[in-house]
Amino acid sequence: MMWGAQNSGKLWRLVPDGSGGWKPDTANGWTAGKSLRFPGGSGTPDSEGVTLTGAGSPGGVFVASERNGDASGTSRLSVLRYDVSGTGTSLAATREWNLTSDLPSVGSNLGFEGITWIPDTYLTASGFKDGSTGSAYDPNRYGGHTGGVFFVGVEGTGKVYGYVLQDSGAYTRVASIDSGMAGVMELQWEPQASRLWVVCDDTCDGQHRTLKVNASGAFATTAVYNRPSGMPNLNNEGFSVSGADACVSGSKPVYWADDSNDGGHALRRGSITC
Repeated sequence: MMWGAQNSGKLWRLVPDGSGGWKPDTANGWTAGKSLRFPGGSGTPDSEGVTLTGAGSPGGVFVASERNGDASGTSRLSVLRYDVSGTGTSLAATREWNLTSDLPSVGSNLGFEGITWIPDTYLTASGFKDGSTGSAYDPNRYGGHTGGVFFVGVEGTGKVYGYVLQDSGAYTRVASIDSGMAGVMELQWEPQASRLWVVCDDTCDGQHRTLKVNASGAFATTAVYNRPSGMPNLNNEGFSVSGADACVSGSKPVYWADDSNDGGHALRRGSITC
């Protein structure tokens, strides 16, 4: 299964089409995607990124939104949690973490573009340093918080920020990372290789970078990749890495989501070494 956030305020659940591609799930009201709302059922989140925690979709689907489409001139940098277990065609967020006041001011269309979740187990084992304390990251400091840290990418600053989002609605910024690129359009945590993918679109000629926690306890670049050979400089704002179960003969699929739908295609497939 693949989840997709459409920036008009929709969430999609995709399933394999039997020919190596993907199609919308037709069960439980997902055929045309589900409309997203802020808590209480109001507004239209400008949904730009989507991720799951270690609990999978039963633990909620988390969406990064850069503004309310009903007030499009104002930034609203939020992470929204959705319960996707129902059959209705509209979803109201069960929780919003509005992080706008904690981040540098950016234009209303230059905010959150990507989000991913990294488990506490990796962060503690790698010696990750908590930017809010200057000491080793201690998950017990934060009470209930999904068992990991959410990392969000901001287009306007080209930076990645790590947040502990507590079940209570509180939040703490534990990392501020310079991506080294002009903008950040997507983030993906790859558990199999224990690395964070940071992706830029045609603004950076489709460059990708991978990051890991270094000896100082900070995320640092480990590799820089150009876009795939043969792929035009597309407006790719989504990137998804298959799990270890998709590894065949040392390779596994990856997918790009083209925000401009060039050639009538929203998704393109490539591969990386497992």
